[in-house]
Amino acid sequence: MDVFEAIKGRRSVREFESTPVKEKDLEKILDAARWAPSAGHCQPLELVVVKDQAQKERLARAALGQTFIAEAPVAIVVCANVARTSRRYGRRGEELYCIQDTAAATQNIHLAAYALGYATCWVGAFDEDAVAGVIKAPAGVRPVAIIPLGRPAEKPSPPQRMPLNKIEDEF
Repeated sequence: MDVFEAIKGRRSVREFESTPVKEKDLEKILDAARWAPSAGHCQPLELVVVKDQAQKERLARAALGQTFIAEAPVAIVVCANVARTSRRYGRRGEELYCIQDTAAATQNIHLAAYALGYATCWVGAFDEDAVAGVIKAPAGVRPVAIIPLGRPAEKPSPPQRMPLNKIEDEF
């Protein structure tokens, strides 16, 4: 699939079929995350794959009741190992670079999943401490996104985007 087709075609999906995610596809999707750029090549990315139904339900509660997380066959919790970046970049690495790095990995997950016929949704609204507790994250590993993953059971319309001339500026 052409990258521009994936960028323009993927949607945030909140209804999933119960069809399992093929292990070889899941591995490709996770590997795409691993190839995202990273400040100073610090690679703060940590991925937690959740398939257990009870654990997905706890994630949904920690995500302010977003029940569609538990309805997807898989939920991927994207985390930042803050120390990997802060050792090199100090406070800026801790507060910005590790977040940028994991955001790039999150986007790769969405695009790779779409290219393989799966649907995702970027979930950022959650109680960070509660999610860390659900996945038993060690100290210094910060959850930054939850991505439910599965075959789509809906096909949302494309959202409106601001015209390019409204977001391209010369300062």
